[in-house]
Amino acid sequence: MNRPATSSDVIIVGNFSDDPFAIDVAYAVGQAEDIADLISMKMFANTEFCPRFISDEQDFSAIGHHLDGKTVVIISTSSRIMSRNNLAMRNMFIARAAKDNGAATVMLVEPDLYYSAQDRGPRLEHGSTSFERDAHDLKKFDGQPFSAGLYAEMLKLAGVDRVMTVHNHSVAVEDVFNKVFDGCFQNLVPYEIYADYLKHSDIVSYGRDGEGLALCAPDKGARGFVKEMFARLDLPKAKFVLLDKERTGERDVEIKLHAESESTFEDIRGHDVVLFDDMVRTGSTVVKSCEFMRRVEPNKLVFAVTHFYASDEGREKMANPAIDEILTLNTMPTVQNRDVQGRLRKKMVVLKIEQWLAHAVCEVLGLPRSHSDELYQIDMSSKNPRFHRDAYPNTQLPGLVDF
Repeated sequence: MNRPATSSDVIIVGNFSDDPFAIDVAYAVGQAEDIADLISMKMFANTEFCPRFISDEQDFSAIGHHLDGKTVVIISTSSRIMSRNNLAMRNMFIARAAKDNGAATVMLVEPDLYYSAQDRGPRLEHGSTSFERDAHDLKKFDGQPFSAGLYAEMLKLAGVDRVMTVHNHSVAVEDVFNKVFDGCFQNLVPYEIYADYLKHSDIVSYGRDGEGLALCAPDKGARGFVKEMFARLDLPKAKFVLLDKERTGERDVEIKLHAESESTFEDIRGHDVVLFDDMVRTGSTVVKSCEFMRRVEPNKLVFAVTHFYASDEGREKMANPAIDEILTLNTMPTVQNRDVQGRLRKKMVVLKIEQWLAHAVCEVLGLPRSHSDELYQIDMSSKNPRFHRDAYPNTQLPGLVDF
């Protein structure tokens, strides 16, 4: 791939009009033009979508070549008014519009990669797994498509050359996207964001070397992530506990201490505990895990999750008093809406990652890094008891967003 030398060679757009997340990433990369001045999201009367990259109406010298040599970056996030199926199709049309008008490279930045939960199909070759697939696992997908693989192939066919996402949970998804995009797939894991916030805010309390702090992995799949978080925090006296879960139904799960857990319940009694996971939808598993952890009488129990899908069911379940506070990212920006948060706004803090993503985009495309070294901004409701400026010294933390 030919890497552009300057930001003028890069055009950043969103997958729907006036997407604040895309606008913030574009600004952080250094794009001066407003996204609305770069692309028009046309919709015909018959509801068909037709994006159009805007050019000089009087220039007849470069028809179909307005984007020659350019790199187009599509920032794709979820929306309250459009389905993910709709947004996925829009991504493909925007990518094809870019390529049909000369773009050298199209990059898709999709923090919460669509169809990642559909990471297996009805045959053995449909999805890499860390376990041996038996007939019962194959039967779960009998008659269904291997949707993650199909999405990757359709993006490639539409003109996407590179994909960037955040904290994808699936070995199968990472494998198929690496194959389809010939290694041009980045799965960014936000270790540094979580580590910075845990060390420089008052969300948890602990001693100088981590005394009184415990990190919890809810299952063996999260063990590697939480162990790396442990290393990034560099707190030698902190504890690590591993749980085990067994699904007995779609929303039924049994929790217990894993036999390979490095700490016992007695080891972490009275600690501030942070339970990490990559995503939450219904909240069934996390609430069960947190209720289970309440047996050790923690001082405080924080649930940290990268992708927060704020369903009605999830909001109701996670209002459970077993969870003292929820720490999440805005990979699905709707989580910042106070109506979406509902009662959870009293115990929720959102870390806005647009600046961090902009740094990653600049690195991949060979652009100069933006002047700001901030990783994130803090979005917290004033209903949260920790909403006070004393907890966020300017010398330690990125800016606090007031709402």
